[in-house]
Amino acid sequence: MITKYFDAPETPFGPGHRGVDLAAVPGQDVLAADAGVVVFAGSVGGRPVLSVDHDGGLRTTYEPVVPKVAVGEQVFRGQVLGTVVAGHPGCSVAACLHWGVRRGEEYVDPLALTGEVGEYRLKPWGGGR
Repeated sequence: MITKYFDAPETPFGPGHRGVDLAAVPGQDVLAADAGVVVFAGSVGGRPVLSVDHDGGLRTTYEPVVPKVAVGEQVFRGQVLGTVVAGHPGCSVAACLHWGVRRGEEYVDPLALTGEVGEYRLKPWGGGR
């Protein structure tokens, strides 16, 4: 279930919501949206964050997630990256997973890459854009 939708900022540093928040339960596995390489696993603003670079210039980011993978590790689509923890600001349920996607420096709506609304896994992307 989506608890908060993407809201594109009008300027690079303007207000908005740069991803979607998905209802979760503490300890729930977080799966890689597609194959890639872990480029960040650490704390941002006091919350555990994990980022994966994918072919075609896409980067997915997941928070708050306690990682089970390390920076530099290759991951495959559907691989467990870590587990959700409670503590996402504004979350209306036990826990929320914030899932963000960037293409280069531009934030894009993660749901636009999934196919149907309600399907929370990225489709393979051929690149070239």
